[in-house]
Amino acid sequence: MSASLPTPLETTALKNDPKSVKIDITGGTGVEIVWKDGHRSAYSFVYLRDACPCALCDDERDKASRAPGEPPALAPGALPMFKAKARPTHAEPVGRYAIRFVWNDGHELGIYSWPFLREHCPCDVCRAARAK
Repeated sequence: MSASLPTPLETTALKNDPKSVKIDITGGTGVEIVWKDGHRSAYSFVYLRDACPCALCDDERDKASRAPGEPPALAPGALPMFKAKARPTHAEPVGRYAIRFVWNDGHELGIYSWPFLREHCPCDVCRAARAK
């Protein structure tokens, strides 16, 4: 008896569903996800804040031609101002499909779905695949 191959929907679900999620708010190191297909992703909180998927942040990134996770550029001639490093004060699951953060800058609109996080994995392998 042969095993059947997974359907495209099952393959996508396997790729986009986390096996485990670790969020280190206290230590401030970020989020680590092990996906069901065995891939591992590590997101810094700064990267996640710059990748916020809410409409407001997405619009800002589009206007500046930035990719999710890419930090905003300083305006020409502007002096860098001290800004506290982005980190969440609170994190919570959104159903079984996403996670939401309340950031130390007060922003809390972004819902980071599992497919969004997988699509924007910052590892070298995933970055190279997106660059193709």
